[in-house]
Amino acid sequence: MIEEDMKQPSPVALHKALERVWGTPPGLARLAAVNHNILGKRFMLTALVFFAVGGLLAMLIRTQLASSESAFMDAEQYAQSFTMHGSIMMFLFAIPFFEGVAIYLLPKLLGTRDLAFPRLTAYGYWCYLFGGGTLIAALLGGVAPNSGWFMYPPLSSNSYSPGINSDVWLLAITFVEISALSAAIEIMVTVLKLRAAGMSLDKMPIFAWYMLVVAAMMLVGFPPLIIGSVLLELERAFHLPFFDPSRGGDPLLWQHLFWLFGHPEVYIIFLPAAGAISTILPPLAGAPLAGYRMIVAALVAMAFLSFGLWVHHMYAAGIPHVALSFFSAASALVAVPTGIQIFAWLATLAQGSARFSVPMLHMFGFLCTFVIGGLTGVMLAMVPFDLQAHDTHFVVAHLHYVLIGGFVFPMLAATYYWLPHLSGRQPVQHLSYAAFWMVFIGFNVTFFAMHLTGLRGMPRRIFEYPIESGWETLNFISSMGSFVMAMGFALVALDFILLFRFGRRRRRNPWGAGTLEWAMATPPPSYNFASLPSIERRADLLDPDRLGSQLASGKGYLGAPNRGRMELLAVEMISGNPEHVVRLPRRTFLPIWTAAATGCFFLSLLFKLYWLTPITFASVILLFLLWSGDTAEKTDVGDLPVGGGLKLPPHGETARPPSWWAMVFALAADATAFISLLFGCFFLWVSAPNWPPQQLPQVALAGPAIAAIALLVAAWAGRSAAARSPDAIGWLALTGFAQLVAAATLTWLAVAALPDPRSHAAVSSVFVVLAYAGLRSGLGMVISGYGIWRIRRGYVSERRNVDLRLGVLWHDYSAVAGLAAAGFPFVMASLAGELSR
Repeated sequence: MIEEDMKQPSPVALHKALERVWGTPPGLARLAAVNHNILGKRFMLTALVFFAVGGLLAMLIRTQLASSESAFMDAEQYAQSFTMHGSIMMFLFAIPFFEGVAIYLLPKLLGTRDLAFPRLTAYGYWCYLFGGGTLIAALLGGVAPNSGWFMYPPLSSNSYSPGINSDVWLLAITFVEISALSAAIEIMVTVLKLRAAGMSLDKMPIFAWYMLVVAAMMLVGFPPLIIGSVLLELERAFHLPFFDPSRGGDPLLWQHLFWLFGHPEVYIIFLPAAGAISTILPPLAGAPLAGYRMIVAALVAMAFLSFGLWVHHMYAAGIPHVALSFFSAASALVAVPTGIQIFAWLATLAQGSARFSVPMLHMFGFLCTFVIGGLTGVMLAMVPFDLQAHDTHFVVAHLHYVLIGGFVFPMLAATYYWLPHLSGRQPVQHLSYAAFWMVFIGFNVTFFAMHLTGLRGMPRRIFEYPIESGWETLNFISSMGSFVMAMGFALVALDFILLFRFGRRRRRNPWGAGTLEWAMATPPPSYNFASLPSIERRADLLDPDRLGSQLASGKGYLGAPNRGRMELLAVEMISGNPEHVVRLPRRTFLPIWTAAATGCFFLSLLFKLYWLTPITFASVILLFLLWSGDTAEKTDVGDLPVGGGLKLPPHGETARPPSWWAMVFALAADATAFISLLFGCFFLWVSAPNWPPQQLPQVALAGPAIAAIALLVAAWAGRSAAARSPDAIGWLALTGFAQLVAAATLTWLAVAALPDPRSHAAVSSVFVVLAYAGLRSGLGMVISGYGIWRIRRGYVSERRNVDLRLGVLWHDYSAVAGLAAAGFPFVMASLAGELSR
């Protein structure tokens, strides 16, 4: 522990002082909460509500299919039900639930007090709630999406889906994805920078490794879906023909963009669950986790492989045979890192003496079902079998064995394991065993029978089938199993309610775990640790009972509130050596207002109120700019004492604060989106019919040249401004002017210099690339103006120039991406011209 260099208050006085700083009062102030304990629980609870809605829809589906020629639902109601069931489970339950688990647990496991950007977490939650609420409102209004949860065009295009059903899906899911990207950036920065002192990368808790990899996958995986949704909405709203083959588009483009997201999505759902298993298995087995380093290597390998498998879902789409062979081999290869994790868990069990508690029972359910799902996955990875089973109930059964086996059972195991931490109470467990067996038996009856109906040729998404098909008995069994499973989940919910109402209060760390989340009171205080730990061993081999009392008495870093500020310790990324002090912003209503403005932006698009769109967009930008007001300093602070004689600078006076890394990761996500857009354009040139266009997307050289020069000037002036801070107003003004010129030129090229973008996909591709670059330069202009405002208010000095260095990142990236956009019309015209020769 840290030898203190200042007088410490008593543990009780320290608790009260910290609670005054970190706590959130009841009432309306809870809407302004930014504390990770509150937001993590909100995420999990909201996800469970959506899970209940999705489960109810599943019961309606199974009721419809229980008998042949059923009149329970008509085709439209059935289409909306299965579309919403899939969309809710994938986008509103699975990922948000484990986002909530990560938001709640990660700071505790890492030995810190909160996440890096609490307001971003709150904003992500409100975006998730408002976006999900939009989908539910559409369901209640009878205009829910009805084209399947993967929205394949042309079924989702205007020709076959003329109402707003598909628009609801495209805009609401994009709204929700903002939450996922926010969480990805939040998690990556927190894991890399806000760990306990001494926690080097190789000492991190295994769950942090899993979440770091998952967050990186989300950062790269979601932008292709967002770009695909934007392109499809542009086609539906403005007739830009990206997916219309008669005008140079191709429906297959959507499949590529969707599955570039969709296949990693399976692992994005599975890996947090696997991380939970790797964390809770050692204390339950009474042995350290076997193969820690091998597991880390395996999950990194799995992340890379998952992005090379998207064609796995498109074997029947006419892909060339050579490509099919590659993707088939890659699909089978992913079984290797998966197998490494499973064998590591079995080795952990073999080394210890397992106790058959409720969490262990659910892990048993996970191993059984997930292995079966993995084996059927290997079967579907083989092209000949996949072509036979394609689009049948066999695929539905496989999907549920993987997702429920790989997610729901681990989720239940993790929930039972950490419920004492959340509630401070021990589970009653009278219902827990019965609930498990009802879920386990019901699940296997439901979906094992579905394998058989699939092998007998029953297609997915049909709302009725003839009596002579021979599928009725198996479907009836499957439906009965689903009702047993639903009753099992109802018992689980009742069990949780009884726990919070009647559970006995117990000491902390009932499992004898070696991780830091148990080195605090349960339920946890809003600040987690009264003082921050310094560790010397791997973070799952600690003694939380001894550490907890020491930290509560202030014998750690930052053991005394500094002028009522919310402070954390940031570390060097690799070694974990203390680097600087991070000051967090207080609770505010700004996240909910910003999310509401973002929601109005999407609603203006949904209801075609385009006059309102720029107003809401400007409101969102303005509200974001107000976020950083209360953490800014008007004077240089210098090094701060953190305990043990150590002094560290505040984050605003360091070279690489968390906000710098957040900007890097945000630009990485933007770059992925831009590359996905370029990939789509080139894919159409290679694959789509009706090329070349009658009018090539040609522009004169002058316009792109002016835009390119302006972008380079903006990057140069932005760097000069950062180097000369705080005397940089002139340079920032030049930066803003150059970005204005670039934005105006690129927009003019997109709007006035091209043929009608509705005429052909080649023109619409150039239009979107130029407009995208113009928007980015417009935001660059805003960033420059913000820098001027910060200097005038005294928030920038030679030491405190983070705002300007964030601007450098933006302007440099805008220059690189903008140059690519400026040259794109010539590339596309040249490629299209080649086709006409």
